[in-house]
Amino acid sequence: MNKLKDELQIGLILLAAGESCRFGGEAKQLLKFNDKTFIRHSAETALASVCAPVCVVLGAKADEIWTEISDLPLEIVINENWHNGMSSSLKTGLKKLLEIAPNMSAFVVQLCDQPLINSMMLNRLVKTFQKTNAPVVASEYAETIGVPALFACSMFDEIFNLSADTGAKQIITKHLAAVRKISIPEAEIDIDTKADYENF
Repeated sequence: MNKLKDELQIGLILLAAGESCRFGGEAKQLLKFNDKTFIRHSAETALASVCAPVCVVLGAKADEIWTEISDLPLEIVINENWHNGMSSSLKTGLKKLLEIAPNMSAFVVQLCDQPLINSMMLNRLVKTFQKTNAPVVASEYAETIGVPALFACSMFDEIFNLSADTGAKQIITKHLAAVRKISIPEAEIDIDTKADYENF
């Protein structure tokens, strides 16, 4: 799979800036999964994929979370406006990726609270993009479409124009006819509350 990395530059943004307000304010990025924190597990998953560079966007409780991944070969950026919603973190991450890789062809969005996502699933998004050149490649699960998802460079301006309270889902919905869908049922597991974590 490393050949993909050489042929086409596809970055990755790992979003981990949220306050976890539905989790009682505790940083769910630091919850444990297989003896690793969610943030560490997700970051290592991203690095094991064909995507490069990898950028992690932190926000709330950044000082606590930073130390979990500061030794990894990735870019960490702090979104000071994390309270404005996911779009601000997405734009912060994309701006950083383009500083590092201005000719990037596409990037993948990954969430820190989808612990069952693995590098092979991320690679499937990339391979589908390579084959189809689709502007968006998204995960299909539980009768919906969402992230992890890949956005081609033709979508970058739209991402930078997202309003504060929207995220990647809005772009996926807007371009639904052109979206390539990949079945990733594991993406349905999304830890938002303590009940979610206990059930998981």
